[in-house]
Amino acid sequence: MEKTFAGARLRHLRESRAMSQADLARVLEISPSYLNQIEHNSRPLTVPVLMRITQAFGVDTEFFANNDTSRLVADVKEALLDESLGVDVTTSELNELATNLPAIAQALVKLHRSYRNAVENTAALTTENGLGLHGSAASALPHEEVRDFFYERENYVAELDERAEKMAADIPLQRGQVLSALKDCLSQRYGVEVTSDGIDEAAGQQHRYEPLSRTLRLAPSLRVGQQAFRMASQIALLEYDDLITELADSWAFSGPAARSLARVGLANYFAGALILPYGPFLAAAERFRYDIERLCDHYGVGFETVCHRLSTLQRPKHRAVPFSFVRVDRAGNMSKRQSAAGFHFSRVGGACPLWNIYEAFTQPGKILTQIATLPDGKSYFWIARTISRNIGGYGSPGKTFTVGLGCELRHAGRLIYSTGLDLDEPAAATPIGMGCKVCERPACSQRAFPTIGKQLTVDENTSTFVPYPAVPKG
Repeated sequence: MEKTFAGARLRHLRESRAMSQADLARVLEISPSYLNQIEHNSRPLTVPVLMRITQAFGVDTEFFANNDTSRLVADVKEALLDESLGVDVTTSELNELATNLPAIAQALVKLHRSYRNAVENTAALTTENGLGLHGSAASALPHEEVRDFFYERENYVAELDERAEKMAADIPLQRGQVLSALKDCLSQRYGVEVTSDGIDEAAGQQHRYEPLSRTLRLAPSLRVGQQAFRMASQIALLEYDDLITELADSWAFSGPAARSLARVGLANYFAGALILPYGPFLAAAERFRYDIERLCDHYGVGFETVCHRLSTLQRPKHRAVPFSFVRVDRAGNMSKRQSAAGFHFSRVGGACPLWNIYEAFTQPGKILTQIATLPDGKSYFWIARTISRNIGGYGSPGKTFTVGLGCELRHAGRLIYSTGLDLDEPAAATPIGMGCKVCERPACSQRAFPTIGKQLTVDENTSTFVPYPAVPKG
């Protein structure tokens, strides 16, 4: 069994409750010196002590899992490998920083992101086409800020999730009657009329809410699940506007655009939690062994909606399989990324071309599976499938994405997609990285960029199949 060192987290818990080491040691029935050793990672957490901690603080054992540390290590590594910094640190040093001084590590990551944004936006401002496009040179783009907001919360917003589940039971929302129930709720509780009239589909509009007339207009082409989602999102803004404002204000967004986008994201989160309420949805997911298409049929919603909702099921003491969720287009642009599984999404140099989310574009509509191993030895189980949307009939504009859902390999047996696969066979795993510029696999023939911080081997008289060979460490 892997030893658990979680001194920084335990110390944070203790200090957040204004407890001294002596106070906590008394509660845990251990000596203050033993507690001091645990907090300084001189001693690991034993199972009996861990159980007492979870009871004392009301957290579950997953709080002390190493997912957050692994992700933080990857973020710090990406920051310090920046070639413009010229620093060289070892993996053990990164682990020590993330484990013992997580707040400083997080501050370092945020500083580096601000620095990279400043560099990129300044470069854009110096070109004719980029002039004035990005505003402040030190600010991230609004959608990137909102992604970070949900990423830091591990894509779980308890305040909205719990209220949505209660409302779903109060309305109540029953299979086959969700659309009519939401429409009645909007009419009876909020005086809002839902209509398909007056919407400009030719201009790409899917919905429009008019506060003065209290009218919600939905495009006739929206599927039943999409209509329900739009109604539920509007209910969130009507019922919990103050709470959504409070949640958005809890994050230091750079401007009104990012803050408004966060409000939309929070309303959409509530919508997913209302249509797919936590308890019943988790029970169905476990019963169907996380068969996404069966869940789509069961609830009458789309593939992406189910995948995204599965990635949010991280309620303490009532967790589902911890999933990472991603959506990409053919060019590799990652428009959505959330992780409850410790999987790190690189911000430098794109994602790995060996990841099955890209292969899915070659087999539209088919669910592909992959066992993927990262350079640190951690293995994940990924499923990926394309989704397509359009706003009209033949010849109308549309868009295609791949949606990916991944979990640590140890959870794969709970998924129907692992049926018939040998999860213990090392040869079945595909070695992937977090992006070419930060990937440490020297023998990868698919490499598109040299690794940042590695000196290249350049020999005019020799060619190699593997691009950008690096000088081996002496």
